[in-house]
Amino acid sequence: MRTMTKGQMEAEISKALVSFEREYMGRGPVEAKTFIIRDMLLIRLKGVLTLAEKHVAKDEDGIQLVKQIRTRLLEKSQEVLGDLITGITGCQIQSFHSDISTRSGERFIVITMLEDLEERFLVKKN
Repeated sequence: MRTMTKGQMEAEISKALVSFEREYMGRGPVEAKTFIIRDMLLIRLKGVLTLAEKHVAKDEDGIQLVKQIRTRLLEKSQEVLGDLITGITGCQIQSFHSDISTRSGERFIVITMLEDLEERFLVKKN
């Protein structure tokens, strides 16, 4: 793992998530932004819904179906995504949490780490 600033690591994670979404979900987000907050990664993906998902999500049953499918896909690919994140951060993952809005087309992924990444950057500065 190379030495990176906090901003560089956030950008690298965002870039990796866009590639991951394209490869494993079939379509990448329009925009991705990662925030390192202590021992958490907060990842905001905009424009993730496919045209088919938008059509399906026109009623409550469709909304739940889209959410279930997206959740299941993320759960099935956690090992790959975990390896990707660990490769960038040098830290093991504790847990994944995710939700998607069928109204706005945004997806949030929260990843808790076994180490306080923000503390790592503060130590480097001092």
